[in-house]
Amino acid sequence: MVGVAGQQDLFGAEPEPGRRSDAPLASRLRPSTFDELVGQERAVKVLRSLAESGRLPSIVLWGPPGSGKTTLAAILARATGSRFVAISAVTSGVPELRKVVAEARQARRLDQRTVLFIDELHRFNKAQQDAVLPHVEDGTVTLIGATTENPSFEVIAPLLSRSRVFRLEALSAEDLERIARRGVTELGAEIEEEALAGLLEGARGDARVVLNALEAAAALATGRPIALADVEAAMQQRHLLYDRAGDQHYDIVSAMIKSIRGSDPDAAVYWLARMLEAGEDPMFVARRLVISAAEDVGLADPSALSVAVAAQQAAHFVGMPEAVIPLSEAAVHLAKAPKSNASYMAYARAREAIERTGNLPVPMHLRNAPTGLLKQMGYGKGYKYAHDFEGAQVDQQHLPDELKDARFYEPTDRDQ
Repeated sequence: MVGVAGQQDLFGAEPEPGRRSDAPLASRLRPSTFDELVGQERAVKVLRSLAESGRLPSIVLWGPPGSGKTTLAAILARATGSRFVAISAVTSGVPELRKVVAEARQARRLDQRTVLFIDELHRFNKAQQDAVLPHVEDGTVTLIGATTENPSFEVIAPLLSRSRVFRLEALSAEDLERIARRGVTELGAEIEEEALAGLLEGARGDARVVLNALEAAAALATGRPIALADVEAAMQQRHLLYDRAGDQHYDIVSAMIKSIRGSDPDAAVYWLARMLEAGEDPMFVARRLVISAAEDVGLADPSALSVAVAAQQAAHFVGMPEAVIPLSEAAVHLAKAPKSNASYMAYARAREAIERTGNLPVPMHLRNAPTGLLKQMGYGKGYKYAHDFEGAQVDQQHLPDELKDARFYEPTDRDQ
């Protein structure tokens, strides 16, 4: 679906600028009904049913930019005959919320429901989200929140428990092509196939990017068919071959990890940059760095995991484009660090033993004995408390009898 819905004046009715011939292309092609939507079929099927039932719950729409969150919120409000009030968590706060709630109460007296759409809901802090909660609970507003971040981590539990979460995906290449061809028709233009392919890959699943870049490229083409050079100029970047849902996505991240494992900082940074410059989610990259820190560097440099986790947190905190700085630091650190996969291999050996031997019982002396009955049954009997022994080292069986002599962790001379 084209993710470019119009937002109403904060306290007025929703405007309809999108159908004006002089409006931006993205506005002219903005869907106004479910039937006009492109993509997100799974979520739309359920949301359409909710809207048609007249029982619209509070909703959190979680998905990448340009996946249609704002558009879908406006359609849901229209389909249920509700007022649609849209605010941004970046620029609004509790005073704006109070004004919206006051108007929603007045509208409610006239049997008019209000859908409050909060864009970038994850930008609201806990206190701001708490301010929304009572008005969602008492039905003064129906909340539709949009977020690009995992709501499990970014939305307070009480608000999340009162909402239904719908996961939207980046639009597929087929969906984007349908939208792009509609745009070409609307502009009365022609586009070369190479330019169309570049437009779709450069958009990275974002319908808004497709339409905005297409309109700019058409202006640059000045009457001739839109060429790849026009698309690249419109997007202000060179077209990079990188399909976030296909082989390039996995091939390039694999190259980065193997470069780190091979202690090659130059290659590690190169493949890191290839992903980030092509628009890869920096959190995806950060997760791979954290995994590599534990798997490939491991106990040879335990601080590497702290560096990778700190880079993830810093990248999340500052956002792009500055997120590349801590991520690059982490990639270089991991590549330069000594390597040991001993802890990872220890887990692999333990998992193999579990698959082979099944659910072996815990030795009686290691079992917890919180009640007298369990103590009478021998739970905890004979347990040796390590701190009572010199160096906190105790000769005691900690594995099931069948595996008492097993060795899963085999340290290297690089392990600390």
